[in-house]
Amino acid sequence: MNRTEFVIAIAVILFVAFVLGWFASWLVYRFSRVTTSDVAELEDMAKSLHEAEEQRDEAITYLQYREQELSTKLSQTEAELKATMDGLREARQEASELRGYIESLNA
Repeated sequence: MNRTEFVIAIAVILFVAFVLGWFASWLVYRFSRVTTSDVAELEDMAKSLHEAEEQRDEAITYLQYREQELSTKLSQTEAELKATMDGLREARQEASELRGYIESLNA
């Protein structure tokens, strides 16, 4: 192989390498490019996610409010129950005292 043939072979090899690199680059660009519909779909998904997060935050706020309201009602109900039980205890004691007084009068 003389010098001219060697230079031509190297030139052909370099040209083939360039063409293969360019083709690989084109394939990567072709498969990785983002289309307008993809961007629109991502924007829709972002909006949906934002709305879902807002609904979640509203639900959490409502549940905290509701829990506080129910805790207040429970405390009030427990206080009323205690007052009622105390009143009932006093009424029973008074009834027992009246029975004893009536029995002492009858006897």
